[in-house]
Amino acid sequence: MVLGIGWTINHIFSLFRRCIYVILSVGPIPNHIAFILDGNRRYAKKHKLREGAGHNIGFLSLTSMLQCCYELGVKHVTIYAFSIDNFKRRPEEIRYLMDLMQEKIEFLPKEENLVNRLGIRVQFFGNLKLLSEGARDSAQSAMSATATNSKAFLSICVAYTSTHEIVHAVEQVCKEKKQRKAWNEHVNLDDVERQMYLANIPEPDILVRTSGANRLSNFLLWQSAYAHLYSPSALWPEISFWHLIWMVLNYQRNYGYLEKQQQNMDHVNVFGRSNP
Repeated sequence: MVLGIGWTINHIFSLFRRCIYVILSVGPIPNHIAFILDGNRRYAKKHKLREGAGHNIGFLSLTSMLQCCYELGVKHVTIYAFSIDNFKRRPEEIRYLMDLMQEKIEFLPKEENLVNRLGIRVQFFGNLKLLSEGARDSAQSAMSATATNSKAFLSICVAYTSTHEIVHAVEQVCKEKKQRKAWNEHVNLDDVERQMYLANIPEPDILVRTSGANRLSNFLLWQSAYAHLYSPSALWPEISFWHLIWMVLNYQRNYGYLEKQQQNMDHVNVFGRSNP
């Protein structure tokens, strides 16, 4: 009886979500939403949970948010899972987080999981050499297992900072020109963009940072020039379907302005002169 009631409530809420999605689809739907998953540790402290419990609950929030995003029609989701700066934490905490990361990554491509049900391709970006061997191998396995999925894309930035991504791109451009012995060629914008980790991912339409912090923390600095920024006070494990609705409504309300700004900048080159 209890199981039947639970199924009915879930079914009703699923239908309700779909009705909301239909209403939202009258306006522009973001193609790419990027998330900074901030507040897992504070959530655990706030609720007096053991260390690491916030990250486990945060993973459940991530799964729920991914499902809502893809049901709405968002094709690309990018998450900031682990910064290079996070390696400055205590060694025992790093080991715990690497083990936890490995466990959650291994869960992603399981046949019955959300990733395969929705046809999501999982991609990892960053200096993966910095990860533990287990986490790195799990990331490679997840990418291989989902390589043929193409309905939606989940990009996970680990051992990542935007400045490192830019430096890496410039180094790759210089290496390429050196191999071609193109000593007199200048490094230009197109060269760098082609070598960025996320070169084949569209720029984010919305960039979300939970916990109310108004900073990007070295995440997608190159790609977020025209993104709509949303910073709810909720900690990451507290983020919900309603936050997604609110961020999309705000994006739609500001869509005309954001589009106009991008169009204006498309006519200006890097030297500040209008293109012909």
